[in-house]
Amino acid sequence: MTPKEFKATRKGLGLSVNQLAAILDVSPVTIRRWEMSSGKASARKPDPIACRVLGWMDSGALYFWGWLVTGQ
Repeated sequence: MTPKEFKATRKGLGLSVNQLAAILDVSPVTIRRWEMSSGKASARKPDPIACRVLGWMDSGALYFWGWLVTGQ
C-alpha cells in the first residue's frame, strides 16, 4: 500500500489521524509520516502490518473497529 492509498483508505473509513493512531497503538506523527509522499526527507513507507489491518478494516473483516474507536 502506497502512502497515498494508506491516507485515502483512512479517510474513506472516516477515521482521523488520531483515531487510527490509537487503533494501531502508534503516535499520530507516525501516521502522518506514513502518509507523506516519498519525496520528503521525513517520509516513511507505511508499516506492512498497519497496511494489512487498515485493509481488513476497509473490507469489513474487522467489523468491531467502530467499537475500538467509539467504545460502543
